[in-house]
Amino acid sequence: MYDFSADSADCARAVEAGLSEYLTGARLSGPGPVAERLVAAMRHGSLEGGKRLRPLLVRQSAAIFSLPKDQTLRAGLAIEMVHCYSLIHDDLPAMDDDDLRRGRPTVHKAYDDATAILAGDALLTQAFAVLADPACHPDAETRIRLVGELAAGSGTGGMVGGQMRDIEGEQGGFSETDIATMQAMKTGALIRAAVRMGAILGGADARALSALTAYAEAAGRAFQLADDILDVTATPEAMGKATGKDQDAGKQTVVSRLGVDGARKMLDGIVNEALLALRTFGPKADGLRATARYFAVRQK
Repeated sequence: MYDFSADSADCARAVEAGLSEYLTGARLSGPGPVAERLVAAMRHGSLEGGKRLRPLLVRQSAAIFSLPKDQTLRAGLAIEMVHCYSLIHDDLPAMDDDDLRRGRPTVHKAYDDATAILAGDALLTQAFAVLADPACHPDAETRIRLVGELAAGSGTGGMVGGQMRDIEGEQGGFSETDIATMQAMKTGALIRAAVRMGAILGGADARALSALTAYAEAAGRAFQLADDILDVTATPEAMGKATGKDQDAGKQTVVSRLGVDGARKMLDGIVNEALLALRTFGPKADGLRATARYFAVRQK
């Protein structure tokens, strides 16, 4: 029987160790020597915290095709580096202006704004170097597909574009469709990329990839909706960061439209939609099922 707690903890340990090993001056130098302050800032924004859910989704998706978990780690590291870069930049004064992340000072508070920008830039850049390395996968075509998938999920039609739409939404006038589009890009696109990257590593055919994409898109909506609910209901101590900022900034969310009870009802329906997408995969998809359910009940 699948054990979500054990698998997620094991994945988090593997990602922590992998990032710690990779984010060193020796590994990051070339053609010139890397500045140690930059490495320290990258490590501050990446290590000692985080649920590592995106690498877990890569692992769980690949498990459907019986791919050993160690063969998913490199792709997991790459997507986690992109996620960490996005958090470093989101916390900047010009964006969400947060002082705490995972219960610690954000990178721009621990260092300075310019160093935080460069640390995020470096994490994003190095993520693609990780995917391009033959250690990620021996087949060059597969590596190219992984690079394309991560670029799509994190770029202008994905996470970055969604962040831009989120900023525009602070001016008001967003419809529920506009909110859904923004959230599917800002949060859902990287979750979608994680699931699809695992499927690509596992050699999924077009039909399986389509079903997993449907799961991932629903799971992404569930994760963002749960996050919006927690922004209203959770304490800063539980979250390890400031809460209530969406309302303070006038951001348009489903919770602001439907209220907490209405949003929770919608969340249950979205999770069921994600589970239905996995109906053809049997027990091998139990990991993905457990993660979708976790999105609905998480407390931080």
